[in-house]
Amino acid sequence: MTLDSKSPLDGKRLLLIIGGGIAAYKCLDLIRRVRERGMTVRTILTKGGEQFVTPLSIGGLSGEKVYTDLFSLTDETEMGHIRLSREADLILVAPATADMMAKMVAGISDNLATTALLATDKPVMIAPSMNSRMWHHIATQRNLAQLIQDGVHLIPPADGDLACGEVGAGRLADVDEMVTTLEKFFTPTGPLNGKHILTTAGPTYEPIDPVRYIANRSSGKQGYAIARALRDLGARVSLISGPTSLTEPTGVETIQVETACEMLTACQNVLPADVAICVAAVADWRVSTSAAQKIKKQNGALPPLELIENPDILQTLSQAASNRPSLVIGFAAETENLMAHAEAKLQRKGCDWIVANDVSVINGKSVMGGDHNKVTVMTNTGSEDWDNIPKDHVAEKLAKKIEKHFT
Repeated sequence: MTLDSKSPLDGKRLLLIIGGGIAAYKCLDLIRRVRERGMTVRTILTKGGEQFVTPLSIGGLSGEKVYTDLFSLTDETEMGHIRLSREADLILVAPATADMMAKMVAGISDNLATTALLATDKPVMIAPSMNSRMWHHIATQRNLAQLIQDGVHLIPPADGDLACGEVGAGRLADVDEMVTTLEKFFTPTGPLNGKHILTTAGPTYEPIDPVRYIANRSSGKQGYAIARALRDLGARVSLISGPTSLTEPTGVETIQVETACEMLTACQNVLPADVAICVAAVADWRVSTSAAQKIKKQNGALPPLELIENPDILQTLSQAASNRPSLVIGFAAETENLMAHAEAKLQRKGCDWIVANDVSVINGKSVMGGDHNKVTVMTNTGSEDWDNIPKDHVAEKLAKKIEKHFT
């Protein structure tokens, strides 16, 4: 890939943890190379790493503050190890020493680097570097096996001359190899590779005044699960999300909005798309004019609140004169007469499929905000019932059904 073409690293965020080893010098070139490809790099420099490279050199190459101290009140106020560990698309530990690997397995958090690793919910990759005998030691290999089982990605060490004068496995991978591995990690693969899919999720908040709003009980879990499942099949996913407490899915373009009008605008801005899936529980109404100041009680008199209809995002996408996705899927959240209401919505909106979503109680728990769902997927070839299964499974089955549609 030439630097004139768009790299898979463009727009991605890397948290680089530099461990204590002579090979730490390679990280300087790594930072330069991935930044040339459009990647943002934040760095945690361990005490051991500081013996080989300096914060000044790293900061000069990364253009970012270098983090070293877990107990810096300034850093904790401005960034914090939680945010630092979660505002990246990937965490890379390079060089990953035997000591660092052992601490990762044990869940030890005695410095900023290990605390960030324990606090993260993002993918982690390690590039080990150490003496050959240390690398082959049964304890290191046991720790490596456990890390891989835990989902940690590996850039294997290379064979060759080691800093200690010995020859064998344990050299930090060459920078070319690390860059290639990072690009492969962020290159979509799978049956939906090349497809752009738009999906909405969560509720919308329609303001009444600066402190009150109209909303619903949607958690966004189903929409976020669908975004992850489509990503895992190689699709480029744009997730338009209303307010939720969920973590943005790695590898998914996530656009945060609040109101129905904002959600519609965001959807239109990411078009064209091959598929649009309207999962969000968009508020049907909004206040015609929201108050600029908090509405106060008026001696028992109720404030006049005139409601107007929100734009219909599903119908707008389904009936668009231009840029209509080839497959538009709507969700019909109902508490009664599920099939009749869903069938009517399918015809009225003009979408291709409708997911009839029973949002009443399952096993004593509400579907909205819960982890299970009960749906019937209606297409022009029939319907399928997916009854009382985890929302992740609903997402996987729907993603597979979309895959089949394009094959």
